[in-house]
Amino acid sequence: MVKPDSFAFHIAESTEHALEVLALEGDDAKILAGGQSLIPLMNFRLARPSALIDVCHIPGSDRIVVDGSGIRFGCSVRHSDALRAAEVRTASPLIGQALKWVGHEAIRSSGTLCGSTAHADPAAELPAVWLALGAEMIIDGPRGERRVEAESFFRSFFTTALEADEMLTEIYVPPAPDTDRRRSAFQEVARRHGDFAIVGAAVVVDLDEQDRIAAARISVLGAGEVPLRMSSAEAVLVGARVDDPQAHADAEVEVRGAIRPSDDSHASARYRRNVTATLVRRALAECAGIPSTNGRSL
Repeated sequence: MVKPDSFAFHIAESTEHALEVLALEGDDAKILAGGQSLIPLMNFRLARPSALIDVCHIPGSDRIVVDGSGIRFGCSVRHSDALRAAEVRTASPLIGQALKWVGHEAIRSSGTLCGSTAHADPAAELPAVWLALGAEMIIDGPRGERRVEAESFFRSFFTTALEADEMLTEIYVPPAPDTDRRRSAFQEVARRHGDFAIVGAAVVVDLDEQDRIAAARISVLGAGEVPLRMSSAEAVLVGARVDDPQAHADAEVEVRGAIRPSDDSHASARYRRNVTATLVRRALAECAGIPSTNGRSL
């Protein structure tokens, strides 16, 4: 059995304590939240941190706050916590629509939203969700607190705007202009249930009183080094009725032309490009109330 190298282990009592230990231990130390990505990497010695700082015992770090100003997820909120929270399903259904695709129940019961986000796997669901929702990452460090929009947070494969001496303390999701007029959907393709996605798509549309799309946000995963905004596809949707099949088809064409995925051992670039575009069209159909044939129910 493969085991990790030796490392120091600390249980943080507060954010300030976590940052103090992080500074003391140096650049090779890592923040530990759910550990569903970091621990397997350590077991195979693909990651060799000198120290782990467990932040899951920080008082209040598991809180989900939903109010008129939006949603705030603390650094130890687990996938299962967010998936079961009725107030989250009401305020931002896309989060639950995506979380049901994350791993298996055991992983969702241990993995955290902030941990998955900071890990920044390009095939993970949550980074694409935050991009589609216009979320902000709240980061704390020795230079104080700062907020980084999702579009600027994800930099490259497993690389974010976090500095070595900082930690992701919260994720903030802004409120919908009108919850009753917002539609969202999440689609992905994976080899097996629970596997990381090959590709996926998150769609959010806000409707006017005539059910025309007043604003749209589309993000895709698995098609590049980071989740990608499909701005040109969003533009062709604005002004169209949410159930207009031609608008859906036009958006699909825009997505197919906008992304430049690479070939790898899981799928060819052509496959990723075509399937990503198809998933965007399916997600738009779902937003219009047309049932998807390949989704999962909670």
